[in-house]
Order: sequence, then C-alpha cells, then structure tokens
Amino acid sequence: MMQEEALSSLSSPALLVDLDKVKRNAHRMMERCDKLGVKLRPHMKTHKTLECADIMTGGSRRCIVVSTLAEASFYADNGFDDILYAYCLPFDKVERCAALSERLELFQVLLDHPQALEQLRKRPLSDGRQWHVWMKLDCSNGRAGVLYSNPEALKLAKAIAETDGVELNGVYVHCGNSYNCRGVEEIQAVAKETTSLTLQFMEKLKALGITCKSSIGSTPSCSHPVEDMAQLSEVHPGNYTFYDVQQSVIGSCSLDDVAVRVLTRVIGHCPHRNQLLIDCGWAGLSLDGAGKLPTGYAMIEGHPNLKLSAMTQEHGKVEPISGLLDYSKYPLGTMMTLIPYHSCATAVMHSEYYVFSDGRLQGKWKPTRGW
Repeated sequence: MMQEEALSSLSSPALLVDLDKVKRNAHRMMERCDKLGVKLRPHMKTHKTLECADIMTGGSRRCIVVSTLAEASFYADNGFDDILYAYCLPFDKVERCAALSERLELFQVLLDHPQALEQLRKRPLSDGRQWHVWMKLDCSNGRAGVLYSNPEALKLAKAIAETDGVELNGVYVHCGNSYNCRGVEEIQAVAKETTSLTLQFMEKLKALGITCKSSIGSTPSCSHPVEDMAQLSEVHPGNYTFYDVQQSVIGSCSLDDVAVRVLTRVIGHCPHRNQLLIDCGWAGLSLDGAGKLPTGYAMIEGHPNLKLSAMTQEHGKVEPISGLLDYSKYPLGTMMTLIPYHSCATAVMHSEYYVFSDGRLQGKWKPTRGW
C-alpha cells in the first residue's frame, strides 16, 4: 500500500506505479520465456519509459518492440538497439525509418502489403545496408496483417525474401483475440491455435526455401503460455509489467498483480443525485472499458460499493452501487485510488508517473509521447 503522507504531497489526478510489482511481473515473464526456451522481445507501448524498458530487458537495452516512431527514436537516442517497429509501414514515415535503419545496428520494420515493399525497394539504404523486414500475418485476430489462409501471404513473404536490399527477418503475429477470453483454458486455446497457424505458415515458407523467425504475442497468451510456443523464435507481450483490471477479468493475472493506480480526490458532494464528484475525468483515466465493469470505468480501491458511473474531461461522477451515500465518510479532499480498466490507455493520458516502492515515493518516470 502507498503511504498516505507520500500520496498527500501529490497533485491529482496522478498515475502511481508500484515498482515492486513491475519488477515482479517482469521477472515472471522472463522466467516463463526462459523455461520455454523462447526469446522475449518486450513491447514498450504500455509505459514508453526508459526505466521500465531497462527492467523489461534486464538492463540489456536490446531486443524491444515499439508501436510508434516516437518510441523508436526515444529508445535509439538512449542507447537501445535491435528495435522492431511493429506497425505496418506508414508511407509518410519511410524516411524516418530509413534514418533509424542507417543509424542503428538493427532496426526492423513491419509490412503486410506489396505496395509497402515497393516503398522500401524505391528507398535503398546507404552503405549497402539491408532493410530488415517482418511480415505481419493475421491468424484470426482481425486487425492488421495478411490473412494466414490467403495465398497472397506466401506470395508476399517470397517477394520480401527476393527483393534486393531487403531481408525477411520474420513473421509477426498478434493474438489480440485472446482479449475476448475468460479464464486460462480459453486463453491457452487461443494461444495454441495462433501458435499452430503460425508454425504451419513457417513450414510452408520452409518448403519454398525460406527460413526466418516467428513471433507471436499478447499479454494473455504469454502470461499462460502453451508448450507449442517453445517452437517459436520470439514472443512480444507488453501490458504485463503494469497489467490492469481488464487483464484480471480475462484471467492473465490477479488484481494483486496490477501495478498502476490513478490518484484522485473528492471535489464535490451532490446529494440531490446521490453522487460524489472527483477530480479525475477521462483526461486522467481514458474512456476505455465503458460498460464492461459493475464498478463503471475503473475499480475504486477499498470501496467495492462505489461506481465511477460517468466522466467528462476533468470530472468523474461516483455513486453507490446500492443504497445512499454517507457523505460524512467522503469529506472534500478525500483521496481515492482508481485501478484502471486498461493501463495502456490510462498511462498515455499522463506526462509523468509517480513511482513507489515499499509504499514510499521513489521518483518520477517521464514517458515519450506522440507518433
């Protein structure tokens, strides 16, 4: 628990990070991957900080995934290398990708369309360097990627492998459909299916004389990996260092594993509506999770009968799940901590995080922002 005097010095809303839980979550993921014999390439998109990246990479500052070029540049500027920009190549960012490719030992891009490959072919790198490319494969997630069953997928992989100045580094799959799961059994069924489809595709590549890496990832699937995942080259989860209420509902973690909170204060009493007002609106929490929890947009720690029922930009409306509020329990200025539904969405709302260890404030982390 965070000590009250340490919290009282902070202006709200504020994002609080439990460093001990972050380290524990990161260590457990490393252990899982070591046991499987698969390489962990942690995703930076949830926290976007140097400090958490150091924890996730064990201090190596190598082998990471990012979702924006702002993240890629931020990490490159601070001594990180072997960076995979795991977002299908945006054509307005080819030059920035080229600059990173020419500067780092290993900068890797992602694509899922022959027109993107053509963009790379038209922009050869200096000093005889190669573009390092991962192909995005959709194994039933239904977002980006060439569908695994589409003949165009093999055709594209072959084209990447045969294009001058380009090297096919791997096949990248996101099993985001694991977010629809409830419980370990369902998570592992999705992990097994995604792994199987990925490995089948790798076999088809091998039959064409093409060998490259394979990588799948999502926090649920990597929190409860299946044995078949040992046959993959890499996994790339990201949310697991923070976790959140959503992950606890899915079954990836327990509520005790969630390492982030949002500090807020009571700023108004509305007895005519049986509500409290707090100083955290969607600008401090995000609107992610609407309608998903009986407690509203978040869980209010230590107050199971309270619901964050509505938010505007800077205000939150809190009401009891049942009964009438006893306002004497919540004088103005009362501090509350919200456990976010989706920590990625909440963290991106904050320009600094307040880091605690053993209940004491240790300092601040400053994430990178933008695209």
